[in-house]
Amino acid sequence: MASVPDTGFAAAENPFKRAFNAVPPAIWTLIVLIATWELLVELRNIPEFILPAPSVIVMEIITYWHRLWPNALVTLSEILFGFLCAVCIGVPLAVAIVYSRFMERGVYPLIVMSQTIPKVAIAPLLLTWFGYGMTPKIVIVILLSFFPIVINSVMGLKATTPEMLYLARSMGANGWEVFWKFRLPKALPSIFAGLKLATVLSVIGAIVAEFIGADKGLGYLILIAGANFDIARQFASIIMISVMGMLFFAALSRLERVAIPWREGGGLAGES
Repeated sequence: MASVPDTGFAAAENPFKRAFNAVPPAIWTLIVLIATWELLVELRNIPEFILPAPSVIVMEIITYWHRLWPNALVTLSEILFGFLCAVCIGVPLAVAIVYSRFMERGVYPLIVMSQTIPKVAIAPLLLTWFGYGMTPKIVIVILLSFFPIVINSVMGLKATTPEMLYLARSMGANGWEVFWKFRLPKALPSIFAGLKLATVLSVIGAIVAEFIGADKGLGYLILIAGANFDIARQFASIIMISVMGMLFFAALSRLERVAIPWREGGGLAGES
């Protein structure tokens, strides 16, 4: 059979197709949404104090960067320090719950029950006890983020089958070796799932805490901008918060792939 002559069209098409496929679908969706937003604002002549166009928000980020960046660092420090404290509290607490009958029956139910208390309701108490510094913000971040860490860590540490534990002990492994070589590797996927949920909650906790009482931070900027009907500045602060949250989540996903190289995917639902 005679070969079809190459017209060069497919060769010219391939680079564009490869470039299109190289961009994640979520990025294309975001681009379409932003373009639609910009177009609707322009066509409907929506006032800026109601809904600013994305181009206006970008210009606000650029011109107001000297205030956004220092306040973003304040919020980021609250998020990171509160998250690390939640990890240092949540993971050892989960280990204690798994290994101690008293902790499982006497403390674990109280931890679950404590999540029915709205954290916004106790925030004024924290301000009364700790003042208006960084301490109450960090405490609220810990209270919001440590629960999924505890729950997922307990589930992961309990996922080791009794047969595997019997096999480990029959091979002469002591309790410490059983934990490090059997329980912990089996629990790591669940632990990281809880950590990634905690990243989202830690961002929410920091902003909620700044809403209650603060004189700096992105949550404080949102309140001040709202009082002045500066919607573009509010959106600029919200975008900064979203970017920080996504970068935090992506960094933890990367750490998960390094810590669990044998696991396929790094997302909450097995994302590739």
